[in-house]
Amino acid sequence: MERLQQLASARNLSAKVAAVVVTYNRKALLLECIECLLDQTVQDQLDIIVVDNASTDGTREALASYENDGSLIYLNTRANLGGAGGFSFGMREAAERGYGWAWVMDDDCMPEPTALEALCAAAESLDGKYGFLSSKVLWKDGSICAMNVQRKTVFKNVEDFSPELVPVEMASFVSLFVPCQNIRRFGLPIKEFFIWTDDWEFTRRLSRELPCYLVTSSIVVHKSERNLGANIATSEIDRIDRFGYLYRNDVVLYRREGAAGFAYEVVRLAGHVLRVLFRAPDHRLTRVRKLVSGTAAGLKFYPVIEYPGGACPDD
Repeated sequence: MERLQQLASARNLSAKVAAVVVTYNRKALLLECIECLLDQTVQDQLDIIVVDNASTDGTREALASYENDGSLIYLNTRANLGGAGGFSFGMREAAERGYGWAWVMDDDCMPEPTALEALCAAAESLDGKYGFLSSKVLWKDGSICAMNVQRKTVFKNVEDFSPELVPVEMASFVSLFVPCQNIRRFGLPIKEFFIWTDDWEFTRRLSRELPCYLVTSSIVVHKSERNLGANIATSEIDRIDRFGYLYRNDVVLYRREGAAGFAYEVVRLAGHVLRVLFRAPDHRLTRVRKLVSGTAAGLKFYPVIEYPGGACPDD
């Protein structure tokens, strides 16, 4: 920590963290998130980059005072790129501006005051030998947030949150800490995913090559509406179209795991179909059709990984 603080005091961006916050039409939550970032105990190491996915709720005006006093950098994508596009946009900016680390989060992520300090301490203890670090994510009532539980393996969730460092293979973008050198090396999140699975796919890319960890002393609160994961069987019918992205993108994720990934995906999809048929309250055929069409789209979906500055991994 002391070494990082000394470097940061020299205003060297390569020794600083860029908090990349992606937002869309949730200015009240965004303002709360920004205040949490401004309350971090290692403030001198932190810059805030807000990526606005073309909000129409007065987000830019709400941020004017922060922008004017230098508290944050505001970037507008000029179109709604989805979460995946927003994170790709923001992480590209962090890497190309020369920051040492990107600390990535949604606008409804509320880091506790020592969240960044714990991540920096873990990074230093590992001597930079890691792909990414991830915070422990709680829901509003203090329980573990179901949608942000890290994967200990590609197929198994973390269950034990007691160790300080838990090896993981996949994590969400709700407080992900990644060295920008790894973004330059492994590429950006796939913007074409639009929503869902962009975080799983990106973090799995890193964990194939480098050890990655959940840092349990770094705590954030995810103020999502419900403490539930995505579930096509119980979701409101007007949100079912979104699941096409989930099933399409998951094909890309799991086919990279070879035979084990194929088997997992087949069993998983069969389970989801049965869940819809036996538990969905309505529109069961519509739900199954969306699951099938999304999966079929994934079989033909081969997105290209982009790199900051247009660089290729061998450059």
